[in-house]
Amino acid sequence: MPLILYQRDDCHLCDLALEVLAQARAPEPDSVFIDGDEALESRYGIRVPVLRDVARGVELDWPFDAERLRRFLAG
Repeated sequence: MPLILYQRDDCHLCDLALEVLAQARAPEPDSVFIDGDEALESRYGIRVPVLRDVARGVELDWPFDAERLRRFLAG
């Protein structure tokens, strides 16, 4: 299951999201930093961190806990 975590440099919420992913034993996502990318900043600027399930084309916005993450991953 390919996952992408959209995030920013020096983002404490992004660090928390990574902790929740580890706690839930989720597959490790690819990290995409939106800083400096106009299209990504426009789409995700105030929403980061955002977890995207590439296969299903769905996204999970922060805040999320381990249980909500598990439900998202289960589809």
